[in-house]
Amino acid sequence: MRYRVYSEYLRQRYGEKVYKLPVSLPVTCPNRDGTCGVSGCAFCGEIGAGYENLPAEMTVEEQLTANIAHIAPKYKAQRYIAYFQNYSNTYLTPARLGDYLSRACRPGVVGLAVATRPDCVGDRHLEIMAGVRAEHNVDTFLELGLQTVNYHTLVKVNRGHTLAEFIDAVLRAKRFGIETCAHIILNLPWDNADDVIENAKALSALGVEQVKLHALYIVKGTAMADWYTRGEVNLISKEEYVERVVTFLEYLHPDIVIQRLIGRAPASHTLFANWQSGWWTIRDDIESLMKDRDTWQGRLCRYLGGAAAGKFL
Repeated sequence: MRYRVYSEYLRQRYGEKVYKLPVSLPVTCPNRDGTCGVSGCAFCGEIGAGYENLPAEMTVEEQLTANIAHIAPKYKAQRYIAYFQNYSNTYLTPARLGDYLSRACRPGVVGLAVATRPDCVGDRHLEIMAGVRAEHNVDTFLELGLQTVNYHTLVKVNRGHTLAEFIDAVLRAKRFGIETCAHIILNLPWDNADDVIENAKALSALGVEQVKLHALYIVKGTAMADWYTRGEVNLISKEEYVERVVTFLEYLHPDIVIQRLIGRAPASHTLFANWQSGWWTIRDDIESLMKDRDTWQGRLCRYLGGAAAGKFL
């Protein structure tokens, strides 16, 4: 493979195919309840990102049971990662987080993935995650929404934090032995090709273990939708997105696992999503371009370790 594919990484790590099961918690976001803001990120809809999630009113156990009942017979699945996906899943007391995580530790669950904002992760949350890992013998992953290293763009999309908080969260997670995944949007309207490269370089320098890419959706009812309707934001073409992903991968450290190259969102909730193409066709375009150029993840990762002084070493 020309990049480090998540499904194959999981198969090698656990000895068989592993399926990620979404779990919803009754949480919100500090960018909605007034702590950081009230309107949320400019691109985020009222229901967040969990389009396929079961209702948060269901218990963790009920959601996992229902999802496993659907997945197991169809795919003969036996190993799972419980993915606490929607909103900011550490935006609650550490004790409640620990309780939710422990409830997910049922037979067949080999890992717990917790999605959140980098400014919502306290040391006590990380300590709790590490404790659950040790007690239940499961792996723990912290998925952090960064979107871009361009802090000017982060302000424009009303993110409520900048790059510094992300760096802080990753470094502190490492102290607790918790692996991190960065969520990145490669086609935000104010980012250019230099930002794409800097995204890859910053994540590589920080040593994040995984990356999840997706293109920008224009979700109905958001500030971004208003800007899009008024013609105030311009989106790059599908071909340019494919180019950006290939460039990003070339500069990204080869050890970093790629959870996905493109996301998906239902047409019923969006004004624009993936250039009206199937996510798999865009993935195939990316892989085809890499093959045509005979390039691969990490090919241009030559900037770490004091590269400019290399001739003296």
